[in-house]
Amino acid sequence: MIKLAVVGVGALGEHHARIYSELPDAELVAVVDIDQEKAQQVASRYHCQSYQKYEEILDSVEAISLAVPTREHARIGVEFLKRDVHVLVEKPIAQNLEEADQLIQAQKKSGTLLQVGHSERFNPALLAVKSLVRQPQFFETHRLSIFVPRSLDVDVILDLMIHDLDIILHLVDSPIQEIRAVGIPVLTPRIDIANARLQFENGCVANVTASRVSREKIRKLRFFQPLEYVSIDFHKQEVEMFHLQEGKTMQIAERHFEIERSEPLKLELQTFLNAVAGKKSSDQEPSGCSGEEGKRALALALEVKSNALRS
Repeated sequence: MIKLAVVGVGALGEHHARIYSELPDAELVAVVDIDQEKAQQVASRYHCQSYQKYEEILDSVEAISLAVPTREHARIGVEFLKRDVHVLVEKPIAQNLEEADQLIQAQKKSGTLLQVGHSERFNPALLAVKSLVRQPQFFETHRLSIFVPRSLDVDVILDLMIHDLDIILHLVDSPIQEIRAVGIPVLTPRIDIANARLQFENGCVANVTASRVSREKIRKLRFFQPLEYVSIDFHKQEVEMFHLQEGKTMQIAERHFEIERSEPLKLELQTFLNAVAGKKSSDQEPSGCSGEEGKRALALALEVKSNALRS
């Protein structure tokens, strides 16, 4: 069993602790949080030790999930990587590209594993259609959330939109040619709602919208490719796919998908554990987001933010 800890047990970090406590090949030995009472509550719930300082566990674990505020990712993550501890850091990988490079260089020097928590890659709805993506020509995404007073250390682009930016980069095999973006603050000093238009060199276009001041939760991505239209609902874990069926007459036919619903974060953490254990995944299994891929998503998100601030 792999000895693990979760550093930062806020709303998301507690889910990491819960899942590790359920996985048979994981031994959750500790949780860490500067809020001592919160750490003790989570530790009691999942039967492990609690600490206020991450320095106390540097030499007692094999791997960690890092779910602290983004500004602390590089500082804390590098310390664990230097001690040969494998790190899964929540997205975004860091608050800037320089700090992302610090994590990547520390990982390369130690030979340990650095994975970035882009959990939407593991959504069963996306996995159901990923192999069918051939030549996407147009994307339309909407990632809308009800306002909650957390994750406000970053704007909505780095908080929510970055999920869809990572997926689009994952599906489009072409450099970006042009970015146009707008964004405005509504309830916080940072951008709370944003829209970006990405033009790729191969002609593909992506129109990406994210908001954390909406009245309902929406997680949808639609794309068009020759003769096909695909709609993915990440929240409901459902897929709609329509294609042109040729015969005596041309007509639109629908393809149905039987999707076994599951928790993307759980699959992501299991994939992280498998990689730590040296288990090779098959071509059909999803792969975790590497440090380099996490940096690429961050770079695009920062460029979108820069364009939005100039508009």
